[in-house]
Amino acid sequence: MSDLRILHICFGKEGGAERFFVNLAQALDRRGGVDQRFIIRPDRTWRRHIVALGPTIENNYRYLSLSRWWLRAEYRRIIRNWNPDVVFAWAPRAGRLQQAIEGPLKIVRLGDFPHHLKHFRNCDVIVSNTPAITDHVRGLGWEKPALTITNFARPVTPIRVDRAAHDTPEKAFVVAAAGRFVNRKGLDLAIRAVARVSNAWLWLLGDGPEKAALEALVQAEGIGDRTRMLGWVDEPVHHFAAADVVLFPSRHEPLGNVVLDAWQAGAPVVATRSEGPGWFIRDGVDGIMAEIDDLDGLVAGLTTLKTDEVARARFSAAGKDRLATFFGEDAIVDAYLDLFQNGPGGSQ
Repeated sequence: MSDLRILHICFGKEGGAERFFVNLAQALDRRGGVDQRFIIRPDRTWRRHIVALGPTIENNYRYLSLSRWWLRAEYRRIIRNWNPDVVFAWAPRAGRLQQAIEGPLKIVRLGDFPHHLKHFRNCDVIVSNTPAITDHVRGLGWEKPALTITNFARPVTPIRVDRAAHDTPEKAFVVAAAGRFVNRKGLDLAIRAVARVSNAWLWLLGDGPEKAALEALVQAEGIGDRTRMLGWVDEPVHHFAAADVVLFPSRHEPLGNVVLDAWQAGAPVVATRSEGPGWFIRDGVDGIMAEIDDLDGLVAGLTTLKTDEVARARFSAAGKDRLATFFGEDAIVDAYLDLFQNGPGGSQ
């Protein structure tokens, strides 16, 4: 039997969705029997992981660029000459490139709530990483197949980074938070919460348009001497392994890959009840939950874990167990392969 052929399209930038795109492509490669090609946005930090897996085209697919028309023609050429079994679009922008061509199964995978369905008119099936997104697209009027296949964390053995490398005392209580520096991630809450926990240190992993505002807030809260802005980190799991707690204060979060990485690192989690974490974290069992924008609740969760080493160990063990049972790589890759090979009827 010939290899399953998959053309991936991903115009994402930097974040959890892009990390899972790389994770799944690598997992499919490890399985064997899969031939993959890629169309991605240029100059991504994760580019080297993708080009190692198969031929890769780099293009921004902008509305006002002549290269957009070249890419649409290249899409048709690949379908005609390579004859993929699946064209897998990651997020709405990639869904726009899908064309009404017979042959491959045309999928769009969503990790957030779309405002409309117009980018998906040439897609055969929508795959969402949470049930809430699947219900949302059906509520928008989607009548073709829609199903939920969630994420898994990249199988990385956590190697605890040296705290001294970030000028952080070995015995400090370190809170790590990560994500794109935008309002929806609630990283301003992380700064305010850590400022209210005595002698706590903050590691902020990420970057984005609100960087200057967050830096100013760090100074305004008086924790500049115990805050480290570490930028984008290729494998945050190693930093999480060196932290005492991972704080995830998102105001809007369809899933929450940071939590999966934290659990893999063995770090206990304090999170808000945004859409994804509210779905899969069991409050008081494998994490401590607070309401969205509940600064006092976040501070209380951090304080509990700072003062109770037994609780930290309990949440650490429970998080690892939840990751293994709810987000296992084998089951999720099996679900995708079933979809690719048998269509949406075989996966529902």
